[in-house]
Amino acid sequence: MLEVKGLFKSYKSHQVLEDISFTAHPGECVGIVGSNGCGKTTLLSILAGAVKADKGSIKYHGREACGHEKVFYEEAAYVPQENPLIEELTVRDNLFLWHQGSRKRIEQDLEWGAAAMLGIRDVLKKPVETLSGGMKKRVSIACALSNRASVLILDEPGAALDLECKAVIRNYLKEYQKQGGTVLLTSHELPELSLCTEMYLLKDGKIRRIETGMGEKELIEEFRR
Repeated sequence: MLEVKGLFKSYKSHQVLEDISFTAHPGECVGIVGSNGCGKTTLLSILAGAVKADKGSIKYHGREACGHEKVFYEEAAYVPQENPLIEELTVRDNLFLWHQGSRKRIEQDLEWGAAAMLGIRDVLKKPVETLSGGMKKRVSIACALSNRASVLILDEPGAALDLECKAVIRNYLKEYQKQGGTVLLTSHELPELSLCTEMYLLKDGKIRRIETGMGEKELIEEFRR
C-alpha cells in the first residue's frame, strides 16, 4: 500500500506540487494525468526516491520512505520515460548490472518472472543500442523490477512505441496487478488509462480525483476545468 500525504515541491519561486495526497492499494492501477509540464514526472520521481520533496510523507506498507532511501530501494520500481539502460552493453549485462538478486534469481526471472513475461530472453545477447524502443522499454521494466517491488512506477510507458510493444506492456501490467502489485503511471494514451482503477488530475500543482473510463472529449474537458 502506498500512502502519500502533503507533498510539496518547488523550484526557486515556482511551486510545482502543492499538498499532494492520495492512496494506492495492492492490485490497483492509479493514473496521474495532466498537461505537459504540469509536474507529473516530478511527482513520480519523488515517489520513486529519485527527487526529494520539500516536505510531506510517503509510506510504503506503513514504512516511511522520505529520509529513508532503503524503503524506496526495496518497495518501489521506477521506469522513467527516458531510457536508463547502458546502450553499449548487452541486455544480459544490463540485467546483471541492475539486478539486486543472485544469479539464480536472475535465471528465475528469465524463466517465469518479469523478464520472461516481457519477452526478454530472446534478446539477451544483443547490445541495447540495437534494440527497438519498445524492447528497450520492456528491458527497463524487467531491470526495475529486479527487486520484486510491490509498487511499479511508470512515466509514459507506451510513448513512441509500436502497437505490439504497447500491448505486451499492458498485458504485463494486468498480470502484475493480479499478483497484488500496485501500478502508478502517467500517460496520454486511452488504452493505458483504461487499466486504471483510480485516476487523478494534476493541474496548477494540485491533484484531484477524477472518474476512470472517460473518453477523449471528457478527459479534455476535465483538463480545462
